[in-house]
Amino acid sequence: MKITKSILATALGLFVLGPAAALHAQTAGQDMKDAGHDTADASRQVAHKTAQGTKTAAHDTAHGTKVAAHKTAEGSRIAARKTEHGTKVAAHKTDEGARTATHKTEHGTKVAAHDTAHGATVATHKTEQGGKTVGRDTVHGTERATHTIDGKPESESNPPR
Repeated sequence: MKITKSILATALGLFVLGPAAALHAQTAGQDMKDAGHDTADASRQVAHKTAQGTKTAAHDTAHGTKVAAHKTAEGSRIAARKTEHGTKVAAHKTDEGARTATHKTEHGTKVAAHDTAHGATVATHKTEQGGKTVGRDTVHGTERATHTIDGKPESESNPPR
C-alpha cells in the first residue's frame, strides 16, 4: 500500500498543484511580455520626445540664425554709413586745411615780398647815403692831404673832419 499511497499522493499532487504551477508559469511569461511592451512603449516615448526636441532645436536655431543675419546686416549698414560720414568729414577737414595752408602761404609770400622790397629800398637809400658820405669823406680827406702837403693849416674855413 505504501506504493499505492505514494502513487496516489503524487497523482493527487499533480492534479492539485499542477494548475497552480501552470498558473505561475503563465504569470512569468505574461510578466515578460508586459516588460517587453513597457520597454517598447518607453523606447517609442523617448524617440518621440527626441524627435520633438530636435524639431524645437532646429526651429530655434533657424530663428536665431535669421535674427543674427538681420542684426549683422543692420550693423554693416550702420558701419558703412558711419565710415562714409567719417570719410566726408576727413575730406572736408583736409580741404579746409589745404585752403588755410594755401592762404597762409600766400599771405607769407606777400609779407616776404613786401619786406624784401622795403629792405631793398632801405639798402639802396643807405648805399646812396654811404656813397655820398664816402664821396664827401674822400673829398675831404683829399683836401686835407692836399692842404697838408701845401701847408695850409686847419682853420675855420678848413675845419678838421
